Amino acid sequence: MSTQTQTIDETQQVLEAYAATHDTAMIAEDAVFHDVASGQDYIGREAIAGMLHYVYHVAFEAQAEDVRTVVGEGAAALEAVVVGTHIGEFAGVPATGKQVRIPLAVTYRIADGLVQEANVYLLVASFLQQVAGD
Repeated sequence: MSTQTQTIDETQQVLEAYAATHDTAMIAEDAVFHDVASGQDYIGREAIAGMLHYVYHVAFEAQAEDVRTVVGEGAAALEAVVVGTHIGEFAGVPATGKQVRIPLAVTYRIADGLVQEANVYLLVASFLQQVAGD
């Protein structure tokens, strides 16, 4: 993996470019995204793109609404809410058609102008509460 640290301004630019569209061109080829809730690691741009597609277009028709970001040299933290409709299986729950708002936090390591690593904290318990039977 890469080691050249970014300035705060460079880190901010990479994060903003990536967060705006989840453009996987902003992710290093050998990047690793850690799904903290499941323990699953997504390694490489293709695997990460697949995970993002699944979350935002298969399990949910959703988008992440930014709450706040904190940026440092080569590191950033994002707090957001995944907002949308539960349209496919997620966390063992078949599609419910319910509207959901799932808290999300992600920490990023950024170097050489690309996202190198992320720790993804999606509050699955919040999702489960929202889709529980009436």
